[in-house]
Amino acid sequence: MTLTFRLPYGKGEREVTLPKRGWIGTFLPNKAAGAGGEDQLLWDALENPIGTARLRDLVGRDQRVVIVTSDMTRPCPNHKLLPPVLQELEEAGVSMDHVTVVIALGLHRPMTEAELRESVGAEVYEKVRVINHDAEDVVYVGTTARGTTVEVFREVVEADFRICMSNVEFHYFAGYSGGAKAVVPGTASARTVTENHSHMVKDTAVAALLDGNPVREDLEEAAAMVGVDFILNVIVDEHQRIVDAAAGDVVLAHRELAKRLAREGLVELPRKVDLALVSAGGDPKDINLYQAQKALDNCAGVVRPGGVLILLAECGEGYGSKVFQEWMISDKTPQELLDDLKRQFVLGGHKAAAISKVSTWAEIILVTSPVLAEEKMVGMTVTNSLELALQRAQAILGSDFAYAVFPLGASTLPKVVN
Repeated sequence: MTLTFRLPYGKGEREVTLPKRGWIGTFLPNKAAGAGGEDQLLWDALENPIGTARLRDLVGRDQRVVIVTSDMTRPCPNHKLLPPVLQELEEAGVSMDHVTVVIALGLHRPMTEAELRESVGAEVYEKVRVINHDAEDVVYVGTTARGTTVEVFREVVEADFRICMSNVEFHYFAGYSGGAKAVVPGTASARTVTENHSHMVKDTAVAALLDGNPVREDLEEAAAMVGVDFILNVIVDEHQRIVDAAAGDVVLAHRELAKRLAREGLVELPRKVDLALVSAGGDPKDINLYQAQKALDNCAGVVRPGGVLILLAECGEGYGSKVFQEWMISDKTPQELLDDLKRQFVLGGHKAAAISKVSTWAEIILVTSPVLAEEKMVGMTVTNSLELALQRAQAILGSDFAYAVFPLGASTLPKVVN
């Protein structure tokens, strides 16, 4: 007897059939939508902020307002979040001429005008100024206790009132996305991003941990130097539908939503498996390998030593980072990459090192588009054929193996419960 699985891949799906024998389960986050639909969830959050007054009561009518939100590599539905936030600002008497939407790029490529318009919606694009963050046009605002030089986009620093929007999901070294992360590293300089991310090598820089996480604590300290006046964060499902929302204080509202995600996204397995079949979750989770790597990191811990992890990620934009690409095709061994990162932290190299770390105990097979399918990468076998990937896995494991399926790997955090 066999089972057929349809896994997200880019904007479509890939289908795979496996024997029912050995199937431990298909594991998905339990993201049940709240009552009332998406608009109601957003308005409930805005009308009942956590730790602050309502937005319309906080902002001054003559203040210059910056709204920081995510770029296209994040599944944040900007076109849904922005209209109610702008309505709140209008209710406060703020002129739309005083409002700028800043797309937090981190170190990703700038979005085109067409992409900006699509991201925020045509009506919002015509109503307010929408710009990409510029990692070179920054202002120094201080140095954190951990030594991170905090340089943030001038438009954000010089605003009178700052609002941050984001989706909240598990992040493999910052604990969770969202909250203050929109400002740092979202609108920071390359130096700030690199120095903050350098703390990822510490043992407590892991997914689903906030208190005591050095990356999260460092970025929240950095963002506090700039000041975040209000946030609107959401949890979305695999179709980018809003299933939960929280607004208010940059830390308190974020913590509340992270708790809700932990209840929904943490899934339990009875034991480790021989094979994990993982989809990054489709577009935009697999827009490039830089983003898709997060799904691999989330799910790798359920694979036994000597097991196999198959990652499905279209990666239509390739690697997503020139430095990451250079490390991945360097012809070095995984251990050499890990040693290189220990000697000197390099942003982009950190992703390659994370993949290399997993490859020290498990075989990684990347099923991807022709853009990357012919590449020879450190720590991974790469192919466009899911059938060939399964054949290789069976050659390693034999015909009798235990496996688990993760259709939304970037949004799922599995753990083994003995």
